Amino acid sequence: MNETTIQGYHAHVYFDADSLDRARALCEEAVRRFGVQMGRVHERPVGPHPDWSCQLAFDSETFAKVVPWLALNRDGLVVFIHPDTGDDLRDHRDHAIWMGAVRPLDLSQFTG
Repeated sequence: MNETTIQGYHAHVYFDADSLDRARALCEEAVRRFGVQMGRVHERPVGPHPDWSCQLAFDSETFAKVVPWLALNRDGLVVFIHPDTGDDLRDHRDHAIWMGAVRPLDLSQFTG
């Protein structure tokens, strides 16, 4: 097995109209506590994601703080976490970490 360099991580917090405020508060608190980068709050599916979502981006050192905190504070929200190695297909398909329900991703954009 080759060693792959992980350039960082993305955590995608999934939500719907009923949980929008909880998701926004969770993401904003992650920014405040850990200095992660927060993407836009998408009120529609974007990219391979089947649900509304907001992305948090962070480095490997921050992973050990953010992921346990998300596990304890996600308040029923689904969180999809993956490394950023430059191989989007494998990152989303093979290296995924799910908190809550596993949701079906649309990986067709990564397969050519």
